[in-house]
Amino acid sequence: MPLELKDIKKIRKKFNLTQIELAQRSNVSQSMIAKIESGHLEPTYSNAMKIFDTLNNISKEKELTAKDIMEKNIISVTPNQEIKKTIFLMKKHEISQLPVIQNNTPIGTISESSILDNIIGDKCATTVKEIMLESPPSISIKTPIRIITDLLHSFPLVIVNSKGNIVGIITKADLIRNLYK
Repeated sequence: MPLELKDIKKIRKKFNLTQIELAQRSNVSQSMIAKIESGHLEPTYSNAMKIFDTLNNISKEKELTAKDIMEKNIISVTPNQEIKKTIFLMKKHEISQLPVIQNNTPIGTISESSILDNIIGDKCATTVKEIMLESPPSISIKTPIRIITDLLHSFPLVIVNSKGNIVGIITKADLIRNLYK
């Protein structure tokens, strides 16, 4: 959605900027910012673009990333782990899905749903590898929240990597918890 002149004050305040700070970063005068915000001045196209570009850049600087919202305490299971132990682990930590990790590599997920499907379907699986689902996507610690949100529409969790090592996990619950602190 394109920015409008009437939005400048609201966005500036959202980022806790004074008129002077926005003016300095946009290379325009503070009085121009004040007049635009009060509706007393229609800026030139180039000045409006300077202000909008500055607000867009500040927005990118302040955007949350995977590093900001990830859960660093990763609770996972191995493919050969018994389903009984997995259920106990999920109950103990009050979580609904877990990554399945082998040799520091995510190879799948197991969820309450996949366990229930096993029980209801009389499959009698005894280990995680028999009922695990596909591997979750892996993302960088620098991945912006908007991309994480899109991924979580299709996957129950995402794995966060840094320099080839798993450093965190993000679920929908983590996302919600961090957005509404």
